[in-house]
Amino acid sequence: MCAALPPLAADPTALSRLLGTTLDALREGAAIRGGPLPAGGPDTVAHQVRTALGDPLPETGHGPHEALRTLVRILAEGAADPAHPLCAAHLHTPPLALAAAADLAASALNPSMDSWDQAPAASALEALVTAALAAEVYPDAPHPDALVTTGGTESNQLALLLARERLGPTLRTVVGANAHHSLRRAAWLLGLTEPVVLPTPRGTIDPAALHEALTALTGPLLVAATAGTTDEGLVDPLPALADHCEHHGTDLHVDAAYGGPVLFSPTHRPLLDGLHRARTVTIDLHKLGWQPAAAGLLAVRDPADLTALGHTAAYLNADDDTEAGLPDLLGRSLRTTRRPDILKTAVTLRALGRTGLGALVDACMQRAQELADLVEKAPGLDLRARPTLTTVLFRPKGNGDGDGTAPGDHPDLDDDTVAAVRRTLLTRGHAVLGRAQADGRLWLKATLLNPHATSGDLAQLITLVEGSTHR
Repeated sequence: MCAALPPLAADPTALSRLLGTTLDALREGAAIRGGPLPAGGPDTVAHQVRTALGDPLPETGHGPHEALRTLVRILAEGAADPAHPLCAAHLHTPPLALAAAADLAASALNPSMDSWDQAPAASALEALVTAALAAEVYPDAPHPDALVTTGGTESNQLALLLARERLGPTLRTVVGANAHHSLRRAAWLLGLTEPVVLPTPRGTIDPAALHEALTALTGPLLVAATAGTTDEGLVDPLPALADHCEHHGTDLHVDAAYGGPVLFSPTHRPLLDGLHRARTVTIDLHKLGWQPAAAGLLAVRDPADLTALGHTAAYLNADDDTEAGLPDLLGRSLRTTRRPDILKTAVTLRALGRTGLGALVDACMQRAQELADLVEKAPGLDLRARPTLTTVLFRPKGNGDGDGTAPGDHPDLDDDTVAAVRRTLLTRGHAVLGRAQADGRLWLKATLLNPHATSGDLAQLITLVEGSTHR
């Protein structure tokens, strides 16, 4: 064993010394970057990383402090930092410091959640916290449950797997055109027929179109609705969709990876009315939950549905051990080795409570409304629509110069120009905005997940977009 790298149990202070180096490197890298992402584009960043790294596998090591200092600093210098208020492209949240600290503890203890004798306390903690979160989704169910996943993609895949095991291999999924790509990929991975895709001309599933589809289709079906679409942050009309599913005897799954944590907000919780009527629900707490990835959940109304995941490996959950009272963890995931990701969530829930988390949700919802206000007041910008959650779509207009129109007429820009505005902001390191297609046009997308963003930050974002448009 290298003397410089003792195990934690042998030298509990080793981690604190290394952590000091790590935090210093994070600060130094962020200071060098100076903005939401590094300037210069992919080639520049790749060159900087290659130069800092040198030989990825040197013959003689450089030691732990040098390795941490060099590589953490270059990673921070070249990061798209979700904690920066002008980094607002994706459903990628700035993690809470306390959640990151809890995640460090999980890494240091390194339990594996595939057998009780590897994770005695962690398995008990997971059972308690997942049951509590499932009860948030299903307050009317006697014993709801939830599995910890790596995120929405795994949760949606599990939902389709459970439905296939209930209903048979001829299962077909009905989704909206607004559905997350993971649902179509899950159908492919599971050997299911390609999903039926309903058009969503207004961004959400039309209940009448769902009724028509369920009337025409035969065989076992699963309807997958969305509470928080990736492109626009829209919520499908869950009560009406649930009514039609009930009428046709069809199971409902809701992908609430984005919108699910709105349950913590008394003000905005009504947006998710009808969620509890779904048989399964996807939620990601590394979105509107401010957890380091990964922190996904699949909530189920009836825990009996999870029996399909049961699996036996004698060295992990032998029958006699299970009969003697050792918890069987293999049926809690498709993965074998997995981290105790529930720890950071448990710490967050205990520290902030429902009220604290709800306040963070409300703050981000308010920021989105404020940004929409600024866009509406800007003569050179178009707003797609008032935001439902925390996503704002907008696009620049032309400046009226050189195209036969007078300044101030603001003709519509083509999509290539809008895309170039986004890439200009990225390359200069000024702002990170996403892109989305809606009503046949390309829009800039701001996904506001930073509750500490200010009105000044939002105004700066508008100024940067306008400046990049007119150059």
